[in-house]
Amino acid sequence: MSDERVPILMYHAVATHPNEATRALSVTPEAFAEQMAVLADRGLTPLTTADLAARWRSGRPLPDRPVLITFDDGYEGVHRHALPALAKHGFPATLFVSTGWLRGPYDTGGGLDTMLDWDQVRELAAAGVEIGGHSHSHPQLDQVSHATLRFELIHCKEIVTDQLGAVPASFAYPYGYSNRRVRQTVRETGYTQALAVGNGLARRAQGPYALRRVTVRRGTGIDEFERVIEGRAIARTFAKDRALTKGYAVVRGARRAGRLVSRPGG
Repeated sequence: MSDERVPILMYHAVATHPNEATRALSVTPEAFAEQMAVLADRGLTPLTTADLAARWRSGRPLPDRPVLITFDDGYEGVHRHALPALAKHGFPATLFVSTGWLRGPYDTGGGLDTMLDWDQVRELAAAGVEIGGHSHSHPQLDQVSHATLRFELIHCKEIVTDQLGAVPASFAYPYGYSNRRVRQTVRETGYTQALAVGNGLARRAQGPYALRRVTVRRGTGIDEFERVIEGRAIARTFAKDRALTKGYAVVRGARRAGRLVSRPGG
């Protein structure tokens, strides 16, 4: 059974003029189009998150040179700018939506920039983009109570199901943060796979609820992008990200433990 390493690309906003909150994790429409052309020229085969997980779960072989294209949060530029580039090459992708950030009846006002509305999400789904869950209000799920965790997961799932007529199968952890409790609850609430960040290539051995992704940001040049999709120099490329993530994980674990001591059963 294959344990092939697969690059899962994590995008956020695709915008010419993003605001300051989203700038660092945005890419320009021109950069995104160029990156999709590189995938096509190099002969990579994009899959949805659900397809990759199903193949790994069943042992079915992967296509030649698989790659995943994923978007978090639900920024309007995914429809305006990314969709035409995806459609040009016939590429599927996965969009993970924070349902309380999207424009429409469930909007809590938390969106960081111009967000998608539900008509645009439906158009993306109709064009071959898998729609997954990304919680309702985008909290740090490993820091909230169990009741809040379940609400965030279930409410998101119910809204997506109601709006699209299809139950979301995939989930991405807000900020990439999860722990055993969060992963177990994601599984219990009916999601069949989930993506973290980790800035490493995904492997079947990571398990379906902790698949790693690599960050594509405004500072990602085309040479770095090519190295990432080829699986070269991943550790060196993301060394700073990994060090920060590891250090912050210790801090976050201590915070969570402190709250549990002061608030038993919280």
